[in-house]
Amino acid sequence: MLTRTDGNLYEDLPVAGSEEAFTALLARPGVHVSRIVSHGQASPAGFWYDQPHGEWVLLLAGAARLRFEDEAHDRVLAPGDHLDIAAHRRHRVQWTAPDMPTIWLALHYGNEPDVAASRRAAAPGDPR
Repeated sequence: MLTRTDGNLYEDLPVAGSEEAFTALLARPGVHVSRIVSHGQASPAGFWYDQPHGEWVLLLAGAARLRFEDEAHDRVLAPGDHLDIAAHRRHRVQWTAPDMPTIWLALHYGNEPDVAASRRAAAPGDPR
């Protein structure tokens, strides 16, 4: 995961690859902010995130669909949409736009989030 302390969220976007690109923007006790850039990635079939910390996400560009285990339908996200995901609320990324960058701003909070470690342990090959 790259780390940046200042800049523009829309600059230096990574080229499309097989995995999402994570850039750490701020890390303080109990709070971690990152930019995530997706190019068509989704959670592996049958996989659900079950994170020990809360996550607030804002979709800045592109398009995505999220699914929560306790909901019957996908949440369709467009630029400007945001939501708060409680700790241990099982969810997955169903789809991100394959033809344009999908840019997320993610704020992880509570439980001293070690976001990179929890994501690596949660889903090898899926850094989200």
